[in-house]
Amino acid sequence: MLIMPSGSLFGQSSANNKLNIALIGAYGRAKAHYNVLKTQNVVAICDVHDDMLAKAAKEFPNAKRYKDWRKALDQQDIDAVVVCTPDHTHGHIASWSLNRDYHVFLEKPLGNCVHEARYNRLKYLDKKDKLATQVGTQRHAGPNFARVRELIKDGAIGEIKDVHAWGNRELRSPGYPEPAGKAPKALDWDLWIGPSPIHGYSDGYFAAQIPSYDRPGSNCLSWNRFWDFGCGQIGDMGAHTMDLVWNALDADLPTTAEAKGEAYSDETVPVDMHSWFMIPANDWRGEIRVNWWQGAMKPKMPNKFIDVSKIGHGGMFIGSEGALVCDFTTRAILPYGKVADMTYYEPRSKKKVAPPAKGFQEEWIDAAKGNKKTSCNFDYNGKMMEMMFLGLTAFSAGEKLKYDGKKGKLIGNNNAYKPFKKTYRDGWPLNG
Repeated sequence: MLIMPSGSLFGQSSANNKLNIALIGAYGRAKAHYNVLKTQNVVAICDVHDDMLAKAAKEFPNAKRYKDWRKALDQQDIDAVVVCTPDHTHGHIASWSLNRDYHVFLEKPLGNCVHEARYNRLKYLDKKDKLATQVGTQRHAGPNFARVRELIKDGAIGEIKDVHAWGNRELRSPGYPEPAGKAPKALDWDLWIGPSPIHGYSDGYFAAQIPSYDRPGSNCLSWNRFWDFGCGQIGDMGAHTMDLVWNALDADLPTTAEAKGEAYSDETVPVDMHSWFMIPANDWRGEIRVNWWQGAMKPKMPNKFIDVSKIGHGGMFIGSEGALVCDFTTRAILPYGKVADMTYYEPRSKKKVAPPAKGFQEEWIDAAKGNKKTSCNFDYNGKMMEMMFLGLTAFSAGEKLKYDGKKGKLIGNNNAYKPFKKTYRDGWPLNG
């Protein structure tokens, strides 16, 4: 018998074992994981807010409690972590967890800048045969993602030329909230700030920005608007929506990045922005342009019958024979040209249609115990987010950027832009 460091009989690979899981960020978004986590052993829970920690403790009474995730990760019996913290700590917790050989389920986004996404992607690739990772873009498990990929790969709109994804949220702010007194006694404000530059406490970081979203887990719509704590639309719905088209492209890192939009601010992430990237050819398609649109900026539709304002978060593929427009649950093919008869396209047989996907968390748990393969691992999602953060970097730079994807460096440009690589407070190294 093989006894792993955690004490698990037969080790982590046994399908009969339960994983020992640490839940970092224990309430709010974490509530969506409770039911699946209860099928395993939750041995540690961590939250910077005493009240949230107490709520989670009612669900997992046998778990050890922590306020500082750095201490939680050193608990000796952990096999895996589920991370539901604010964006500015994602890259750190992912890196520290991989260093300890923990399987990681990380709510999106993977990091908060180009460097963090790339750093964790490469670290995962060194351990991909023994660790399972998953980024929480749960919409990926919906059947429409597979159907869109099949249509594109099978040539339903011919040769792909141009790809678009967009999101319509417009949550604006003039800048960081003014400090307003001390943080509530139950909240450890210094731990909440974590690796970011220190800011005075304000309720403005947590107030609901959309009335219908006044619930735990929606606070991200407040703090993610600021450079030090998030990446705005990209870390919000952008990670979901770009995934809808990225899933069909088998794409590598871009060679260029450009962006335009509203006036640049040192404090707030842009709301209105269009970024675009050139993606290298692969073995089944040529070089393509991938576009991301957000806020009030939207792509032009290929057909007058399509009203983009009615597609809040969507994607579009432009091909040589037509276009495909989609959102998370629906899709439409729009043939165009003089011979728009689609005789060039042969639908795949029922046998070759991808089967229904497993639940996202369940897929990760099974992978941790088995073959380590997941739908949105740190390699797949990491490349996508590295690209998206390059768009924010190009916006910050105000010019076209050339990128060396092998080295992870901008060519002929300053590599110190805020969305490219961040600096951290003492005591909060990325590699810990």
